[in-house]
Amino acid sequence: MRGSIMIFAAAVLLLVLPSAHGQFPRACSSAEVLLSKECCPAWAGDGSPCGEASGRGTCQDVVLSNSSIGPQFPFSGVDDRENWPIVFYNRTCQCQGNFMGYNCGDCKFGFTSPNCTVRKRMIRKEIFRMTSAEKDKFIAYLNLAKRTISPDYVIATGTYEQMNNGSNPLFADINVYDLFVWLHYYSSRDAFLEGGLVWSNIDFAHEAPGFLPWHRFFLLQWEHELQKVTGDENFTIPFWDWRDAQQCDVCTDEFFGGIHPTSTALLSPASFFSSWQVVCSQPEEYNRLRILCNGTNEGPLQRSPGRHDRNRTPSLPTSADVEACLSLTDYETGPMDRNANFSFRNTLEGFANTRTAIANSSQSNMHNSLHVYLNGSMSSVQGSANDPIFVLHHAFVDSIFEQWLRRHQPSLDVFPEVNAPIGHNRGFYMVPFIPLYTNGEFFAQSRDLGYDYDYLAEADSIEDFLSRYLEKARQTWQWLVGAAVVGGLITAVIASIVSLACRRKKRAVSEEAQPLLMEAEDYQSTYQSNL
Repeated sequence: MRGSIMIFAAAVLLLVLPSAHGQFPRACSSAEVLLSKECCPAWAGDGSPCGEASGRGTCQDVVLSNSSIGPQFPFSGVDDRENWPIVFYNRTCQCQGNFMGYNCGDCKFGFTSPNCTVRKRMIRKEIFRMTSAEKDKFIAYLNLAKRTISPDYVIATGTYEQMNNGSNPLFADINVYDLFVWLHYYSSRDAFLEGGLVWSNIDFAHEAPGFLPWHRFFLLQWEHELQKVTGDENFTIPFWDWRDAQQCDVCTDEFFGGIHPTSTALLSPASFFSSWQVVCSQPEEYNRLRILCNGTNEGPLQRSPGRHDRNRTPSLPTSADVEACLSLTDYETGPMDRNANFSFRNTLEGFANTRTAIANSSQSNMHNSLHVYLNGSMSSVQGSANDPIFVLHHAFVDSIFEQWLRRHQPSLDVFPEVNAPIGHNRGFYMVPFIPLYTNGEFFAQSRDLGYDYDYLAEADSIEDFLSRYLEKARQTWQWLVGAAVVGGLITAVIASIVSLACRRKKRAVSEEAQPLLMEAEDYQSTYQSNL
């Protein structure tokens, strides 16, 4: 089986790779572009910047939100990610209609066809509801992504200052899978301050309102990239429903790797993933040297499920925990960070007690609990995406977010416009993505973005059926009531006629024909009652 999967992956590798999404487009990584600060590559379809000649988009100035931020990051002008992406580019492609991409060469999520006019909706399946062929294909795709250099994107290996403000570009190639590990690292890395100091209380993807929309876009982009790498436009990422799990059900050699027979920190040598090398997993070293992760291998993938601090995470989340979280009506509250109480976002992220929704720094619940429980590579925020279980885990977290959106039907105004931690206001562009998207754009239901989850789609189908049935009943109930009234009147008239006829007939009967039983009157009463 393993050999057949590798042959399949090798065959897929021969496919032509079209344009994709990501962070630094390869076409925008030269000194000339960095100094001009204009990232508006040509679309190959017509050779014009942003596909302008075909009406796909135009090259425009980046317009930033000027809304105030919270006090969590009391600095300004010290980090490349502030006011993203102005440090690197102040002009980018602004796509029109159903087009998107750094050069407007792709279709928006949920659209397909050459002109992006056809709607489509993909269904993400629970990993244990996939067929063996689907599961094997997914694993093959992961290995292919791990071994394919991104044709369109590079990663920054130095800060803008270390690049001499653009005149000395510092970029490197990276494979498609590790590109997303790097994106997750870069969004959550610590900030370098003057005097060799480091500020750790900064994160553009976690611990604030943007946590859920940021990861929603991240997964969509990751999914879209694999569709392009494999040429399989119907591919969707699976999810792992970990409600009420007693152990890591996907930690087997059939799926994502069992435990090594002689080392509890490593994966079984029978697993594909035992040969995987991790990147961006040494934040302390980067801080000490004041460098960025450059995508080089740093050792084997590690995982040790269940060998974690049980005082911090006694057990995995239950169905009751998920329901308690979904019952919270406020998306965000208070300081809008890890100390927020009664916040759906903070409770789902795992910084608050699930049952009380009160922030508790000594516990790791919900989303956080899976990272703690799996231990190893997953337990480090910046390097957690190295473990392929990361994708399945966050896809299920995203499905819980989707349940909340459908249950509470919040308006966009629910998402904070001001005073959130840096990078998390509604109108701020999500770091570190190009093309540009705001947090608010992905505070939207998944069906509007072209995908759904199997268990939610099935529930909606039942609900739609019942809704249609109840609507038809609502439309006909007045007619039914009227028919019942008319039927009652007709019945009463008939009964009156029959009763009158019976009395006339009774008077015509002679005395000799009358009942002889003394109990005749009582009997008649009982009979009538029974009738």
